[in-house]
Amino acid sequence: MSMEQAIITWIHLVSAAVWVGGSLFIGAVLAPLLKKTSMSLEERIQMMVQVGRRFNKIAVPSLVILIITGLYNSQQVLTNPENLLATSYGSFLLVKILLVIALIIAFIIHVRIIRKDVEEKIISKKMTEGQIQKLRKKIIILGEIIVIISVVVLFFAALLDAGV
Repeated sequence: MSMEQAIITWIHLVSAAVWVGGSLFIGAVLAPLLKKTSMSLEERIQMMVQVGRRFNKIAVPSLVILIITGLYNSQQVLTNPENLLATSYGSFLLVKILLVIALIIAFIIHVRIIRKDVEEKIISKKMTEGQIQKLRKKIIILGEIIVIISVVVLFFAALLDAGV
């Protein structure tokens, strides 16, 4: 393996650690911890939105870097499209690409649900308890989907790295 390839792989792994590690932390540590605080539901959602916005400042660039380095790492297979279906490596890569597309779609929907105007409605108490609960449920479900897809993508990355 060349030094260039090692550096690109390292950048890919660091970006994956930021994306997946941060997502897991928010879902598995922060969210359950906030549930146990004395904060109101509105305050907890505000806190999660603030953490999410802050996390996105490093998560989105990490995701972009993951996509760029992933495409770079896959260029030999992608330049010969029939390899996507003719080899197990290509098939796994195709599944990984489709999962990444699904991940991006879920992430965009997740971010769109928590727009600035929605956050302002929560802060100014212009949302009913029912609306807030419905919003919370959507946020949690999409967050879980994002984490699950991210972990599955990591599994496919391991399969590709192992040359299975």
